[in-house]
Amino acid sequence: MMPKRTKIATLLAEGNTGFETTVMGWIRTFRNNQFIALNDGSTNQTLQVVVDFENTDPALLKQLTTGAGIACTGQIVPSMGKGQTLEMKATAIHVYGDCDPEVYPLQPKKHSLEFLREIAHLRFRTNTFGSVFRIRHHVAWAIHEFFHHRGFVYLHSPIITGSDAEGAGEMFRVTTLDPVKPPLGEDGEVNWKEDFFSKQTNLTVSGQLEAELGALALSEVYTFGPTFRAENSNTTRHLAEFWMIEPEVAFADLDDNMDLAEAMLKHIIRHVMDQCGDDLAFLEQRLLDEEKNKPQNERSAMTLREKLQFCLDNDFARVTYTEAFDILRNSTPNKKKKFQYVLEEWGADLQSEHERYLVEKHFEKPVILYNYPAKIKAFYMRLNDDNNTVAAMDILFPGIGEIVGGSQREERYDVLRRKMADMHIPEEEMQWYLDTRKFGTVPHAGYGLGFERLVLFVTGMTNIRDVIPFPRYPGYAAF
Repeated sequence: MMPKRTKIATLLAEGNTGFETTVMGWIRTFRNNQFIALNDGSTNQTLQVVVDFENTDPALLKQLTTGAGIACTGQIVPSMGKGQTLEMKATAIHVYGDCDPEVYPLQPKKHSLEFLREIAHLRFRTNTFGSVFRIRHHVAWAIHEFFHHRGFVYLHSPIITGSDAEGAGEMFRVTTLDPVKPPLGEDGEVNWKEDFFSKQTNLTVSGQLEAELGALALSEVYTFGPTFRAENSNTTRHLAEFWMIEPEVAFADLDDNMDLAEAMLKHIIRHVMDQCGDDLAFLEQRLLDEEKNKPQNERSAMTLREKLQFCLDNDFARVTYTEAFDILRNSTPNKKKKFQYVLEEWGADLQSEHERYLVEKHFEKPVILYNYPAKIKAFYMRLNDDNNTVAAMDILFPGIGEIVGGSQREERYDVLRRKMADMHIPEEEMQWYLDTRKFGTVPHAGYGLGFERLVLFVTGMTNIRDVIPFPRYPGYAAF
């Protein structure tokens, strides 16, 4: 039976001394055959374990190397050394797993993020990724807390689906058919009726359509699960597998939707600032150290925690697409053609560079854009009275661009059918969705929050592959 252990975070937070306990973790450093810096992942801080090397088996001392997994039992006493208030005087040490320092890639020095992506199976043991993934946990917890306290029902939407919610077609196919010799029909095409589900199926790009079904009976629901895009993109903002939060609310319009999303984001940021102070401080200092080598004009205007507090202290700017388009079209970068995508005609889809200009240069705070041109948005978004725009909204954050996308949904049966026909969406495949508009339809709205983009913002990291434990992107599916 394993002995009971005390987490290092608990020891350091309580600050008590004069008792015996057991700690377990991995050695960060072992100095002078006497001082172990032990970390167990509960905090970035290490516990100093003092070894009585004169009365310790030399063979055991040789096993106490960086990376080794050990258990230490001993007395917690005040520390006389610098850098810690307490330490353990070890009376017993057990090595669960030794670690050859000649081949262990995580030596006690600074490693680049690019290098750590190459050994992603070990990067959890670094301070940076310890902080990132503890914060990721708290972001997820805060999301569930927010919706639970508001009476929402957590709904599990399917991962395997027969519909393309976004209509983009960039989906991963799910099949059990032989990829070399699939069964063919009389027309020479693949006979999907012989597949496992008797039809073509894919990994979901969104749980929204299914969440709407729940909302139109339970009033307020949300999904929180993995989604997939077979988009051949190698940017710092895209993944092939990522997590989405998608609330849907009955008897709600676009204004209600914007209010809910802003309140949710502020709740999450407030929770992380309250609960993750040490990890935020570490990541903030990491960013400051990185930016020392940059010219002054390329450095962040605010520290990480100042940026988060700024989001809490300010109402998000609410601007129509048309107003934003006019601002962008008349901006200096657009007039001087410094934008990669120069804006000329109303109706253009805004790119990340445009979104960041609005947030970081013009309004200098988070922005909610709404009432987008209908032609650049999905079929399920409610057509406005002008017959030219839809009741859609995106929330833009500094350094990230779009972080939330949502809309009031089209609840009118005839209008929805017409939009589906215009966008060549087969009505027979979506009859289950149309039924909700035939039987007791009501106004309703919802949005999708890209979980990793939010974690990216909260942690100050710059590459989305560094805020998900096991990233999936073109050419890479390790583990």
